[in-house]
Amino acid sequence: MPASLQHAASDRHPASYYAASSLPQPDYPALAGEQVADVCVVGGGFSGLNTALELAERGLSVVLLEARQIGWGASGRNGGQLIRGVGHGLEQFTKVIGSEGVRQMKLMGLEAVEIVRQRIERFQIPCDLTWGYCDLANKPAELEGFAEEAEELRSLGYRHETRLLQASEMHSVVGSKRYVGGLVDMGSGHLHPLNLALGEAQAAQRLGVRLFEHSCVTRIDYGAEVKVHAARGTVRAKTLVLGCNAYLNDLNPQLGGKVLPAGSYIIATEPLSPDQAQELLPQNMAVCDQRVALDYYRLSADRRLLFGGACHYSGRDPKDIAAYMRPKMLDVFPQLSAVKIDYQWGGMIGIGANRLPQIGRLKDQPNVYYAQAYSGHGVNATHLAGKLLGEAISGQHGGGFDLFDKVPHITFPGGKHLRSPLLALGMLWHRLKELA
Repeated sequence: MPASLQHAASDRHPASYYAASSLPQPDYPALAGEQVADVCVVGGGFSGLNTALELAERGLSVVLLEARQIGWGASGRNGGQLIRGVGHGLEQFTKVIGSEGVRQMKLMGLEAVEIVRQRIERFQIPCDLTWGYCDLANKPAELEGFAEEAEELRSLGYRHETRLLQASEMHSVVGSKRYVGGLVDMGSGHLHPLNLALGEAQAAQRLGVRLFEHSCVTRIDYGAEVKVHAARGTVRAKTLVLGCNAYLNDLNPQLGGKVLPAGSYIIATEPLSPDQAQELLPQNMAVCDQRVALDYYRLSADRRLLFGGACHYSGRDPKDIAAYMRPKMLDVFPQLSAVKIDYQWGGMIGIGANRLPQIGRLKDQPNVYYAQAYSGHGVNATHLAGKLLGEAISGQHGGGFDLFDKVPHITFPGGKHLRSPLLALGMLWHRLKELA
Protein backbone atom coordinates (compact mmCIF):
# COMPACT_ATOMS: atom_id res chain seq x y z
CA MET A 1 0.00 0.00 0.00
CA PRO A 2 1.89 3.22 1.03
CA ALA A 3 4.22 6.14 -0.02
CA SER A 4 5.59 8.92 2.21
CA LEU A 5 4.95 11.92 4.34
CA GLN A 6 7.85 13.41 2.50
CA HIS A 7 5.78 13.05 -0.68
CA ALA A 8 7.82 15.13 -3.14
CA ALA A 9 10.24 16.38 -0.51
CA SER A 10 12.87 13.72 -1.13
CA ASP A 11 14.04 11.57 -3.99
CA ARG A 12 15.29 8.97 -1.51
CA HIS A 13 13.31 6.20 0.13
CA PRO A 14 11.61 7.22 3.39
CA ALA A 15 13.09 5.97 6.66
CA SER A 16 10.99 2.80 6.68
CA TYR A 17 11.85 -0.65 8.00
CA TYR A 18 12.04 -1.80 4.40
CA ALA A 19 14.62 0.81 3.42
CA ALA A 20 16.67 -0.04 6.52
CA SER A 21 16.68 -3.76 5.68
CA SER A 22 16.84 -3.59 1.88
CA LEU A 23 19.13 -5.30 -0.55
CA PRO A 24 21.98 -3.19 -1.94
CA GLN A 25 20.40 -0.48 -4.08
CA PRO A 26 22.31 0.20 -7.27
CA ASP A 27 22.03 3.76 -8.53
CA TYR A 28 20.55 3.76 -12.00
CA PRO A 29 21.49 6.83 -14.04
CA ALA A 30 19.25 9.80 -14.75
CA LEU A 31 17.98 10.09 -18.30
CA ALA A 32 20.24 12.29 -20.44
CA GLY A 33 20.09 12.82 -24.17
CA GLU A 34 17.73 10.85 -26.40
CA GLN A 35 16.76 7.19 -26.08
CA VAL A 36 14.78 5.23 -28.66
CA ALA A 37 12.81 2.07 -27.79
CA ASP A 38 9.83 -0.01 -28.75
CA VAL A 39 8.18 0.83 -25.42
CA CYS A 40 8.67 3.57 -22.83
CA VAL A 41 7.41 2.64 -19.36
CA VAL A 42 6.82 5.45 -16.86
CA GLY A 43 6.96 4.31 -13.24
CA GLY A 44 9.52 2.20 -11.39
CA GLY A 45 7.16 0.31 -9.11
CA PHE A 46 5.69 -3.16 -9.51
CA SER A 47 3.44 -2.17 -12.45
CA GLY A 48 6.23 -0.68 -14.50
CA LEU A 49 8.88 -3.22 -13.56
CA ASN A 50 6.72 -6.21 -14.36
CA THR A 51 5.47 -4.75 -17.62
CA ALA A 52 9.09 -4.10 -18.58
CA LEU A 53 10.08 -7.66 -17.64
CA GLU A 54 7.23 -9.17 -19.65
CA LEU A 55 8.06 -7.05 -22.71
CA ALA A 56 11.79 -7.71 -22.55
CA GLU A 57 11.14 -11.45 -22.32
CA ARG A 58 9.13 -11.11 -25.55
CA GLY A 59 12.02 -9.42 -27.34
CA LEU A 60 10.91 -5.77 -27.24
CA SER A 61 13.30 -2.95 -26.37
CA VAL A 62 12.20 -1.06 -23.25
CA VAL A 63 13.18 2.15 -21.49
CA LEU A 64 11.82 2.59 -17.95
CA LEU A 65 11.72 6.02 -16.28
CA GLU A 66 11.35 6.49 -12.52
CA ALA A 67 10.95 9.96 -11.04
CA ARG A 68 12.76 9.07 -7.81
CA GLN A 69 14.16 5.62 -6.93
CA ILE A 70 13.01 2.13 -7.90
CA GLY A 71 10.19 1.16 -5.51
CA TRP A 72 9.96 4.68 -4.03
CA GLY A 73 6.15 4.72 -3.95
CA ALA A 74 3.63 2.12 -2.88
CA SER A 75 5.67 -0.81 -4.16
CA GLY A 76 8.45 -0.19 -1.67
CA ARG A 77 6.33 0.84 1.33
CA ASN A 78 3.24 -1.38 1.45
CA GLY A 79 2.25 -3.93 4.07
CA GLY A 80 3.96 -6.75 2.18
CA GLN A 81 0.79 -8.85 2.09
CA LEU A 82 0.50 -11.12 -0.94
CA ILE A 83 -3.22 -11.94 -1.06
CA ARG A 84 -5.29 -13.74 -3.68
CA GLY A 85 -7.90 -11.91 -5.73
CA VAL A 86 -8.45 -8.71 -7.68
CA GLY A 87 -11.24 -6.24 -7.12
CA HIS A 88 -14.24 -6.29 -4.81
CA GLY A 89 -17.66 -7.67 -5.68
CA LEU A 90 -16.78 -8.68 -9.23
CA GLU A 91 -20.40 -9.66 -9.95
CA GLN A 92 -21.14 -5.95 -10.41
CA PHE A 93 -19.40 -6.20 -13.80
CA THR A 94 -21.55 -9.05 -15.16
CA LYS A 95 -23.51 -6.72 -17.46
CA VAL A 96 -20.26 -5.55 -19.04
CA ILE A 97 -18.20 -8.73 -19.34
CA GLY A 98 -20.75 -11.50 -18.70
CA SER A 99 -20.75 -14.19 -16.06
CA GLU A 100 -17.93 -16.08 -17.78
CA GLY A 101 -15.87 -12.89 -17.86
CA VAL A 102 -16.41 -12.47 -14.12
CA ARG A 103 -15.29 -16.06 -13.57
CA GLN A 104 -12.17 -15.44 -15.66
CA MET A 105 -11.34 -12.35 -13.57
CA LYS A 106 -11.66 -14.43 -10.40
CA LEU A 107 -9.30 -17.02 -11.84
CA MET A 108 -6.84 -14.27 -12.79
CA GLY A 109 -7.00 -13.11 -9.18
CA LEU A 110 -5.66 -16.50 -8.18
CA GLU A 111 -3.13 -16.57 -11.01
CA ALA A 112 -1.76 -13.20 -9.88
CA VAL A 113 -0.21 -14.71 -6.74
CA GLU A 114 1.35 -17.48 -8.81
CA ILE A 115 2.97 -14.88 -11.07
CA VAL A 116 4.70 -13.41 -8.01
CA ARG A 117 5.74 -16.86 -6.80
CA GLN A 118 7.22 -17.72 -10.19
CA ARG A 119 8.98 -14.37 -10.52
CA ILE A 120 10.70 -14.82 -7.17
CA GLU A 121 11.68 -18.41 -7.92
CA ARG A 122 12.93 -17.75 -11.44
CA PHE A 123 15.14 -14.80 -10.53
CA GLN A 124 16.02 -16.07 -7.04
CA ILE A 125 14.95 -12.81 -5.37
CA PRO A 126 15.61 -12.81 -1.57
CA CYS A 127 12.46 -11.09 -0.27
CA ASP A 128 11.46 -13.19 2.78
CA LEU A 129 8.53 -14.86 1.00
CA THR A 130 6.43 -16.68 3.63
CA TRP A 131 3.20 -18.56 2.98
CA GLY A 132 0.10 -18.30 5.17
CA TYR A 133 -2.59 -15.64 5.49
CA CYS A 134 -5.79 -15.23 7.50
CA ASP A 135 -8.79 -12.97 6.96
CA LEU A 136 -10.12 -11.86 10.35
CA ALA A 137 -13.81 -11.53 11.20
CA ASN A 138 -14.88 -8.82 13.65
CA LYS A 139 -18.56 -9.80 13.32
CA PRO A 140 -20.45 -13.10 12.83
CA ALA A 141 -21.77 -11.86 9.48
CA GLU A 142 -18.20 -11.57 8.21
CA LEU A 143 -17.54 -15.18 9.18
CA GLU A 144 -20.59 -16.23 7.20
CA GLY A 145 -19.13 -14.37 4.24
CA PHE A 146 -15.87 -16.28 4.67
CA ALA A 147 -17.75 -19.58 4.41
CA GLU A 148 -19.22 -18.47 1.08
CA GLU A 149 -15.80 -17.34 -0.11
CA ALA A 150 -14.21 -20.66 0.81
CA GLU A 151 -16.89 -22.49 -1.15
CA GLU A 152 -16.30 -20.25 -4.16
CA LEU A 153 -12.55 -20.88 -4.00
CA ARG A 154 -13.26 -24.61 -4.13
CA SER A 155 -15.55 -24.11 -7.14
CA LEU A 156 -12.72 -22.25 -8.91
CA GLY A 157 -10.35 -25.18 -8.34
CA TYR A 158 -8.15 -23.34 -5.85
CA ARG A 159 -5.34 -25.76 -5.09
CA HIS A 160 -4.20 -24.38 -1.76
CA GLU A 161 -5.50 -25.23 1.69
CA THR A 162 -8.26 -23.02 3.08
CA ARG A 163 -10.08 -23.51 6.37
CA LEU A 164 -12.60 -21.66 8.46
CA LEU A 165 -11.76 -20.88 12.09
CA GLN A 166 -14.31 -20.30 14.81
CA ALA A 167 -13.72 -17.90 17.71
CA SER A 168 -12.39 -20.71 19.92
CA GLU A 169 -9.71 -21.51 17.32
CA MET A 170 -8.44 -18.00 16.67
CA HIS A 171 -5.69 -18.27 19.28
CA SER A 172 -3.91 -20.64 16.90
CA VAL A 173 -3.45 -17.74 14.44
CA VAL A 174 -3.48 -14.50 16.42
CA GLY A 175 -2.93 -13.67 20.10
CA SER A 176 -5.87 -11.29 20.39
CA LYS A 177 -9.44 -11.69 21.61
CA ARG A 178 -10.92 -9.21 19.13
CA TYR A 179 -11.98 -11.68 16.46
CA VAL A 180 -14.95 -14.03 16.13
CA GLY A 181 -13.40 -16.19 13.42
CA GLY A 182 -11.22 -16.28 10.37
CA LEU A 183 -10.45 -17.81 6.98
CA VAL A 184 -6.98 -19.30 6.62
CA ASP A 185 -5.46 -19.34 3.13
CA MET A 186 -2.15 -21.12 2.66
CA GLY A 187 -1.87 -19.89 -0.93
CA SER A 188 -1.42 -16.28 0.17
CA GLY A 189 1.31 -14.89 2.39
CA HIS A 190 3.75 -12.05 2.93
CA LEU A 191 7.12 -10.72 1.78
CA HIS A 192 9.56 -7.78 1.82
CA PRO A 193 8.12 -5.61 -0.98
CA LEU A 194 11.04 -3.25 -1.51
CA ASN A 195 13.45 -6.16 -1.90
CA LEU A 196 11.07 -7.73 -4.39
CA ALA A 197 11.01 -4.51 -6.43
CA LEU A 198 14.79 -4.14 -6.30
CA GLY A 199 15.24 -7.76 -7.37
CA GLU A 200 12.84 -7.32 -10.26
CA ALA A 201 14.68 -4.20 -11.39
CA GLN A 202 17.95 -6.10 -11.49
CA ALA A 203 16.27 -8.93 -13.41
CA ALA A 204 14.85 -6.43 -15.90
CA GLN A 205 18.25 -4.85 -16.43
CA ARG A 206 19.80 -8.28 -17.08
CA LEU A 207 17.13 -8.80 -19.75
CA GLY A 208 18.13 -5.57 -21.47
CA VAL A 209 15.69 -3.04 -20.01
CA ARG A 210 17.27 0.42 -19.76
CA LEU A 211 16.36 1.81 -16.33
CA PHE A 212 16.65 5.48 -15.38
CA GLU A 213 16.05 6.90 -11.91
CA HIS A 214 15.62 10.56 -10.87
CA SER A 215 14.02 11.11 -14.26
CA CYS A 216 10.68 12.77 -13.61
CA VAL A 217 8.56 12.99 -16.74
CA THR A 218 7.61 16.62 -17.43
CA ARG A 219 5.71 16.30 -20.69
CA ILE A 220 4.44 13.71 -23.15
CA ASP A 221 3.98 14.35 -26.86
CA TYR A 222 1.35 11.91 -28.07
CA GLY A 223 1.03 10.53 -31.58
CA ALA A 224 1.89 7.49 -33.68
CA GLU A 225 5.26 7.79 -31.94
CA VAL A 226 5.30 9.17 -28.42
CA LYS A 227 8.01 11.48 -27.16
CA VAL A 228 8.51 11.49 -23.40
CA HIS A 229 10.36 14.44 -21.89
CA ALA A 230 12.37 14.58 -18.66
CA ALA A 231 14.61 17.36 -17.37
CA ARG A 232 17.72 16.37 -19.29
CA GLY A 233 16.55 13.87 -21.87
CA THR A 234 13.81 12.38 -24.02
CA VAL A 235 12.55 8.95 -25.04
CA ARG A 236 10.98 8.20 -28.41
CA ALA A 237 8.87 5.04 -28.53
CA LYS A 238 6.10 3.36 -30.49
CA THR A 239 4.21 2.55 -27.29
CA LEU A 240 3.85 4.18 -23.89
CA VAL A 241 2.89 2.57 -20.57
CA LEU A 242 1.83 4.73 -17.62
CA GLY A 243 2.29 2.83 -14.36
CA CYS A 244 2.37 5.67 -11.83
CA ASN A 245 -0.83 4.82 -9.88
CA ALA A 246 -1.34 7.28 -6.99
CA TYR A 247 1.68 9.30 -8.12
CA LEU A 248 0.44 10.09 -11.63
CA ASN A 249 -0.32 13.67 -10.52
CA ASP A 250 -1.01 15.90 -13.54
CA LEU A 251 0.94 13.84 -16.05
CA ASN A 252 -2.27 12.59 -17.68
CA PRO A 253 -5.42 14.30 -16.32
CA GLN A 254 -7.70 11.81 -18.09
CA LEU A 255 -6.28 8.93 -16.06
CA GLY A 256 -5.49 10.99 -12.97
CA GLY A 257 -9.14 11.80 -12.39
CA LYS A 258 -10.01 8.10 -12.17
CA VAL A 259 -7.66 7.27 -9.30
CA LEU A 260 -7.83 8.76 -5.83
CA PRO A 261 -4.61 8.91 -3.78
CA ALA A 262 -5.33 7.75 -0.22
CA GLY A 263 -2.89 7.65 2.70
CA SER A 264 -2.05 4.44 4.53
CA TYR A 265 0.40 4.06 7.41
CA ILE A 266 2.63 1.45 9.05
CA ILE A 267 4.65 1.18 12.24
CA ALA A 268 7.33 -1.40 12.98
CA THR A 269 8.19 -2.40 16.53
CA GLU A 270 11.60 -3.21 17.88
CA PRO A 271 12.51 -6.89 17.36
CA LEU A 272 10.35 -9.08 19.59
CA SER A 273 11.55 -12.07 21.55
CA PRO A 274 10.75 -15.49 20.07
CA ASP A 275 8.13 -15.99 22.80
CA GLN A 276 6.50 -12.62 22.10
CA ALA A 277 6.36 -13.28 18.37
CA GLN A 278 4.93 -16.73 18.96
CA GLU A 279 2.22 -15.27 21.20
CA LEU A 280 1.15 -12.63 18.66
CA LEU A 281 1.20 -14.66 15.44
CA PRO A 282 1.85 -18.34 16.26
CA GLN A 283 1.97 -19.45 12.62
CA ASN A 284 3.73 -16.35 11.25
CA MET A 285 0.79 -15.51 9.00
CA ALA A 286 -0.16 -12.17 7.53
CA VAL A 287 -3.61 -11.10 8.72
CA CYS A 288 -6.18 -8.44 7.88
CA ASP A 289 -9.59 -7.54 9.27
CA GLN A 290 -12.66 -6.52 7.26
CA ARG A 291 -13.42 -2.99 8.47
CA VAL A 292 -13.38 0.08 6.22
CA ALA A 293 -10.44 1.49 8.22
CA LEU A 294 -8.86 -1.92 8.32
CA ASP A 295 -5.96 -3.24 10.40
CA TYR A 296 -3.37 -5.41 8.65
CA TYR A 297 -0.26 -6.79 10.28
CA ARG A 298 2.44 -9.44 10.18
CA LEU A 299 5.89 -10.28 11.46
CA SER A 300 9.07 -9.33 9.65
CA ALA A 301 11.93 -11.76 9.14
CA ASP A 302 13.63 -10.35 12.24
CA ARG A 303 10.44 -10.68 14.35
CA ARG A 304 9.20 -7.10 14.34
CA LEU A 305 5.47 -6.53 14.27
CA LEU A 306 4.59 -4.50 11.18
CA PHE A 307 1.19 -2.99 11.92
CA GLY A 308 -0.64 -0.96 9.30
CA GLY A 309 -3.96 0.51 8.30
CA ALA A 310 -5.97 3.70 8.91
CA CYS A 311 -6.66 4.52 5.27
CA HIS A 312 -7.00 8.32 4.96
CA TYR A 313 -8.99 9.92 2.14
CA SER A 314 -8.64 13.46 3.44
CA GLY A 315 -5.29 14.16 1.78
CA ARG A 316 -3.77 15.06 5.17
CA ASP A 317 -1.20 12.85 6.87
CA PRO A 318 -0.93 12.47 10.65
CA LYS A 319 1.79 14.68 12.11
CA ASP A 320 3.11 11.73 14.12
CA ILE A 321 2.39 8.34 12.54
CA ALA A 322 3.62 6.36 15.56
CA ALA A 323 1.39 8.33 17.94
CA TYR A 324 -1.52 7.82 15.57
CA MET A 325 -1.01 4.08 14.92
CA ARG A 326 0.26 2.85 18.29
CA PRO A 327 -3.19 3.02 20.02
CA LYS A 328 -4.63 0.96 17.16
CA MET A 329 -1.93 -1.65 17.67
CA LEU A 330 -2.54 -1.71 21.44
CA ASP A 331 -6.27 -2.20 20.88
CA VAL A 332 -5.34 -5.49 19.23
CA PHE A 333 -2.29 -6.37 21.33
CA PRO A 334 -2.39 -4.61 24.73
CA GLN A 335 0.51 -6.85 25.77
CA LEU A 336 2.82 -4.66 23.63
CA SER A 337 2.43 -1.57 25.80
CA ALA A 338 6.13 -1.57 26.76
CA VAL A 339 7.42 -2.30 23.26
CA LYS A 340 9.22 0.47 21.35
CA ILE A 341 8.34 1.62 17.86
CA ASP A 342 11.49 1.70 15.72
CA TYR A 343 10.05 2.80 12.37
CA GLN A 344 7.03 4.75 11.14
CA TRP A 345 6.10 5.58 7.59
CA GLY A 346 3.20 6.11 5.28
CA GLY A 347 2.25 6.75 1.71
CA MET A 348 -0.34 6.79 -1.01
CA ILE A 349 -2.37 3.94 -2.43
CA GLY A 350 -4.50 4.41 -5.53
CA ILE A 351 -8.25 3.88 -5.14
CA GLY A 352 -10.72 3.48 -8.00
CA ALA A 353 -14.44 4.13 -7.63
CA ASN A 354 -15.40 0.52 -8.33
CA ARG A 355 -12.35 -1.01 -6.60
CA LEU A 356 -11.29 -2.91 -9.74
CA PRO A 357 -7.71 -2.44 -10.97
CA GLN A 358 -7.72 -0.19 -14.02
CA ILE A 359 -5.81 -1.97 -16.78
CA GLY A 360 -6.32 -0.78 -20.34
CA ARG A 361 -5.39 1.66 -23.05
CA LEU A 362 -6.57 5.14 -23.94
CA LYS A 363 -9.35 5.13 -26.50
CA ASP A 364 -8.07 8.24 -28.25
CA GLN A 365 -4.41 7.16 -28.01
CA PRO A 366 -4.37 3.40 -28.74
CA ASN A 367 -0.61 3.17 -28.29
CA VAL A 368 -0.86 4.41 -24.68
CA TYR A 369 -1.48 1.73 -22.05
CA TYR A 370 -1.95 2.08 -18.29
CA ALA A 371 -2.33 0.18 -15.03
CA GLN A 372 -3.42 1.78 -11.75
CA ALA A 373 -5.96 1.88 -8.87
CA TYR A 374 -5.21 -1.37 -7.04
CA SER A 375 -7.14 -0.23 -3.95
CA GLY A 376 -4.65 -1.63 -1.46
CA HIS A 377 -4.14 -5.05 -3.07
CA GLY A 378 -1.34 -4.14 -5.41
CA VAL A 379 1.35 -6.71 -4.67
CA ASN A 380 -0.38 -9.39 -6.69
CA ALA A 381 -2.53 -7.25 -9.00
CA THR A 382 0.45 -5.26 -10.31
CA HIS A 383 2.13 -8.46 -11.39
CA LEU A 384 -1.03 -9.56 -13.19
CA ALA A 385 -1.22 -6.13 -14.83
CA GLY A 386 2.35 -6.48 -16.07
CA LYS A 387 1.55 -9.84 -17.63
CA LEU A 388 -1.63 -8.59 -19.31
CA LEU A 389 0.06 -5.44 -20.64
CA GLY A 390 3.02 -7.47 -21.90
CA GLU A 391 0.69 -9.80 -23.75
CA ALA A 392 -1.43 -7.00 -25.22
CA ILE A 393 1.46 -4.82 -26.39
CA SER A 394 3.25 -7.76 -27.99
CA GLY A 395 0.04 -8.95 -29.69
CA GLN A 396 -0.06 -12.23 -27.80
CA HIS A 397 -2.92 -11.65 -25.37
CA GLY A 398 -5.53 -14.30 -24.70
CA GLY A 399 -8.43 -12.08 -23.66
CA GLY A 400 -7.55 -11.18 -20.08
CA PHE A 401 -6.45 -7.68 -21.02
CA ASP A 402 -9.65 -7.14 -23.03
CA LEU A 403 -11.83 -8.03 -20.03
CA PHE A 404 -10.23 -5.35 -17.87
CA ASP A 405 -10.18 -2.86 -20.73
CA LYS A 406 -13.94 -3.25 -21.27
CA VAL A 407 -14.87 -2.14 -17.75
CA PRO A 408 -15.62 1.60 -17.63
CA HIS A 409 -14.16 3.70 -14.79
CA ILE A 410 -15.77 6.92 -13.66
CA THR A 411 -13.90 10.12 -12.99
CA PHE A 412 -14.16 11.13 -9.35
CA PRO A 413 -16.38 14.21 -8.90
CA GLY A 414 -15.03 17.43 -7.46
CA GLY A 415 -11.87 17.73 -9.49
CA LYS A 416 -8.34 17.52 -8.17
CA HIS A 417 -8.98 19.49 -4.98
CA LEU A 418 -12.46 18.34 -3.91
CA ARG A 419 -12.49 14.64 -4.75
CA SER A 420 -10.57 13.61 -1.60
CA PRO A 421 -12.83 15.52 0.86
CA LEU A 422 -15.94 14.21 -0.90
CA LEU A 423 -14.74 10.61 -0.66
CA ALA A 424 -13.69 11.14 2.95
CA LEU A 425 -17.30 12.04 3.74
CA GLY A 426 -18.51 8.93 1.95
CA MET A 427 -16.11 6.67 3.83
CA LEU A 428 -17.18 8.25 7.13
CA TRP A 429 -20.73 7.17 6.32
CA HIS A 430 -19.53 3.59 5.74
CA ARG A 431 -17.68 3.62 9.08
CA LEU A 432 -20.79 4.83 10.88
CA LYS A 433 -22.70 1.94 9.27
CA GLU A 434 -20.15 -0.48 10.76
CA LEU A 435 -20.96 0.84 14.23
CA ALA A 436 -24.71 0.50 13.76
